[in-house]
Parts: sequence; C-alpha cells; structure tokens
Amino acid sequence: MEIKRDNYLKQLIKKKDNGRVKIITGIRRCGKSYLLFTLFKNYLINSGISKDQIIELALDEVGNSKYRDPFELNDYIKSRILKTDTRYYVFIDEIQFCDSVPNPYVKDSKHKITFIDTVLGLVKLKNIDIYITGSNSLMLSKDILTQFRDRGDEIHLAPLSFSEVLPVYQEQNKSKTEALRDYFTFGGMPYVLSLDTSKEKIQYLTDLVDETYIKDIIEKNNLRNGKEILDTLLNFISSAIGSLTNPSKLARRFFSEHKIDISHTTICRYLNFFEQSYILESSRRYDVKGSMYYNTPLKYYFTDMGLRNARLNFRQVEDTHLMENIIYNELRCRNYKVDVGVINSSCNVLDTKHNISKKTKTQLEVDFVVNLGHQRYYIQSAFNIADTNKLEQETASLNKIDDSFKKIIIVKDDIVPHHDSKGILYLGLDEFLLNLNSLDQ
Repeated sequence: MEIKRDNYLKQLIKKKDNGRVKIITGIRRCGKSYLLFTLFKNYLINSGISKDQIIELALDEVGNSKYRDPFELNDYIKSRILKTDTRYYVFIDEIQFCDSVPNPYVKDSKHKITFIDTVLGLVKLKNIDIYITGSNSLMLSKDILTQFRDRGDEIHLAPLSFSEVLPVYQEQNKSKTEALRDYFTFGGMPYVLSLDTSKEKIQYLTDLVDETYIKDIIEKNNLRNGKEILDTLLNFISSAIGSLTNPSKLARRFFSEHKIDISHTTICRYLNFFEQSYILESSRRYDVKGSMYYNTPLKYYFTDMGLRNARLNFRQVEDTHLMENIIYNELRCRNYKVDVGVINSSCNVLDTKHNISKKTKTQLEVDFVVNLGHQRYYIQSAFNIADTNKLEQETASLNKIDDSFKKIIIVKDDIVPHHDSKGILYLGLDEFLLNLNSLDQ
C-alpha cells in the first residue's frame, strides 16, 4: 500500500543540498521513516542519484548497535564517503538511540558528546547532505531543535490528512462518505489503513496511546508516579476538545472528580509534556479588535482523531467537536498559525424594572483566526446551519468584524461553495479538506 505524502516530499526536495541538517519531527508512528527511506530515496534515485551515494543507517537495529556511540557513528559515516568530488546523502533513522558519552579528551568535563555534536560536525563536510529522524520523546521534544541553532531545518510531519487517506479508500472501491466516516473515527495514523476490521484499529490505537506515548513521556521526564495523572489529564482534554480550559480549572476537576490534590503548575507542566510529544496542540485566544492575545484560557486539539477517540474507548464520537478538531489539523498541515478569535462588543439591554436602557458587554467567539504571512481568514466550524437560529448564531461574531479579511463558515454537508449577501463564504467540509485553494474562492 503506497501512500503519497507530496506536501512533505516537496519540502524535503526544496531543502535538498542547502547545507543544513534536515530534522524530520512528528508524533511517533506518523510515517517519518517512510517519508525519508522510501519516498525521498525513490525521488533521489529517479533524479539520477546512484544508490552508492545514499548512506542509510537505522540505529534501532541490533546490528547497528555499535554506531549508537557518537564517535563510532561519526567514523562510520566518514568511512562511507569514498570520493571527495561526489555528493552523498546521509539518512540516519532513530537518531535518539545514539547515546551521550563522556568526552575522553577533557578531564572532568560536564559536557558529554551527543549525536548533535556528530551531526553538526558531519554537516560541515561540503559533499554531505544529512537527514535525521527520531521517534521517541527525546527526538520529538521541540527543545531538540534549539540545539541545532541555525544549522537545522525542521520538516514537521503530521498524521495523514483526509486528502492523503481518500486515495487509499478509492483504490479499495470505497466511497468518500465511508472514508470520511472512518477518518472521523479512526483518524490518520498510517498503519490504521492496513488493518481490516474496526476491532483491530481500535486495539492498535488504544495500545499506541497507552504503551507508546504515555510510556515515552514517563520515561523522558522521569515521572515515577505520573501515569495516573497523565491518563486522567489526557481523558479530561479528550472529553473537552475545542473547549476553553486552563490549568487551574483542570486542577479543580482533579480534586472534585478524583480527590487528587494537584497544583495548577503541575497541570501546566504535564500539558507541556503532551504538546512536546505532539499529541496535543494548544490554541491561544486573540482579541480581534484589540489585536492582543490572552494567556488563558486555551483550547486544546488532538493531533489525530483516532488517538483522541481511543482515550475515551470510542464512546464519545461527537461529530461537532471532531469536525472542529479536523479543521484545525488541516489548517495546521497547511502551515497556518491558528488562534481562537474573541470579539468584544457591547449592546443595549432594556432594564424593565427601571425602564431604562443599559449597555452590556458581550464576548463572541470565532472558532479560528487563521494567519499565514499577509493572509488572514476568520473561520467558523458549523456542523449544520439548518435553521435560522443556528445560522444567526454562527454568523453573529463574523458580522461584528469590520476589516476586509475573508470570513468563512465550514459545514459538514457537501454543498456548493457560495457567498451570502454580506460576503461570508460557505464551504462543505469535503471541499475544504480536498481543495487546497478552497479558502480563496
């Protein structure tokens, strides 16, 4: 089963031979190795690069254990560079298996030699183009990128988008409706597409969260007694995706529902662990008229819907919330910065007791304020707008915005894109997910 990941492949091609380390990040099992060792390698070969010019090393293989020493890794790669006038492409998979070792040349040195030292040394060689991937929380941590300073380029890989999933279903003569239904339920982790039954998919996703992601976080952060807190916290976020929350509110919920007394500081730290491992992403609130950000509360979204549903044993599969999360993920895959919009306004309300009109402040929400360079869109996720009241509810905040940026409502139904009398664009979810230019209609 071949899955095309053209967006990420194009990024790698664009960064090819730029003199920097290409660092492929992303949640575990989202297809980083496949992108590099299959798709990008095939591209190189088809463009005339010989197999001898491609140096591949998977550090998770027992036979390559020797090269988990950064000095041995350095020596091995250099030993494969046979010609100084030939370009070599170095792929190192599971780089986090490379250990930190003492510097044998400096007594009592606190600085250990790591794979970062090795990679930054190799990239200085003029005839090497180097690519690395990793798939545990050490490599997934955003902190790792800062250690490469200005000598690394990140290619962040997300689980499969719906446009990447759909061709697989079409090859199996399944409909777009079936594909979207399964995408809402099982998400876009690549291995899920190779499984035949719902039972197999549920088991795989459940084990992935419990046996991989949670254990990764505990191991990396040395959380001896943290599993119960992590499990409970992730369940809280799972049941309230797209809802505003903050660490203090979550701490109170821990106490009221589980009699666990935990500080908001600890909650914040644990939420950061989930974000660093790319399981969750947070979206800040942005005052559209005041052009300012609020630090709290935030909204949290899951990187993959299947993982979210697995946390709740597939019991709370609410299309309204899942659709909002799917739209968020798609926008992030397109490299947009996504905030939660806030519209502060006031209106006159009649005080019947004193028969006078009072000014009352109100706060309306725009699901997404979407930015990329000079582009901006205001987007509402509306499962349906079947009646007048629902339509008025979804358009109320958009109609309060008086700038010239495009306003959009995305609905679940497959509709013909159109504008209303106030210029709001209405899109069906299918059109949005499958047409990269749908926002600009």
